[in-house]
Amino acid sequence: MSAFPHAHYLKGAHEPPQFVTDTGAEVCFGGRSNAGKSSAINAITQRAGLARTSKTPGHTQLVNFFELEPGRRLVDLPGYGFAKVPRPLQDHWKKLLEAYFRDRNSLKALFLIVDVRRGLVEQDLQMVGFARGCGRAVHVLLTKADKLTQSESMAILRKVKSELARGYANCTVQLFSATANRGVAEANSVVAGWLDAPAE
Repeated sequence: MSAFPHAHYLKGAHEPPQFVTDTGAEVCFGGRSNAGKSSAINAITQRAGLARTSKTPGHTQLVNFFELEPGRRLVDLPGYGFAKVPRPLQDHWKKLLEAYFRDRNSLKALFLIVDVRRGLVEQDLQMVGFARGCGRAVHVLLTKADKLTQSESMAILRKVKSELARGYANCTVQLFSATANRGVAEANSVVAGWLDAPAE
């Protein structure tokens, strides 16, 4: 049974004025294109098809808002790092995300989606730095852990934790696989904890 049985799509925003009303609490999901962002949202909410998955990187082109229940939301951000997306659109996404992180009072935290086989890349670290600089918590989800052996995935988990510890305090990391249902309960608990946290 889904922990969020009433989860549903609210709207997509191409410009900041189109964002939903800035009240309540929300957690956003960001990361490289094709890292498994939509699959992670669907697994955590246990609502297949809530966020659209695609084999084509760069499919998410809007800031998409999903309501879990009144005043509690998940937000799917456009992916980055996909060269075939036209440069003007990449520039637009950058400005859109900057406005979202800088001005969104209801934003509690970033779930950074990272393909465990790739590990952290420079754009991921930039995203972490930007989110932390805006006072947001960060939780790194190392997706597709079923693609590696246990020892391989644990080695990458340790490496990522070490990389983050050198420059980004208070970031948390976990292994995750939507396919194998690994780490889903842990991720669900992290999301719920942020959404239920008292306002600062």
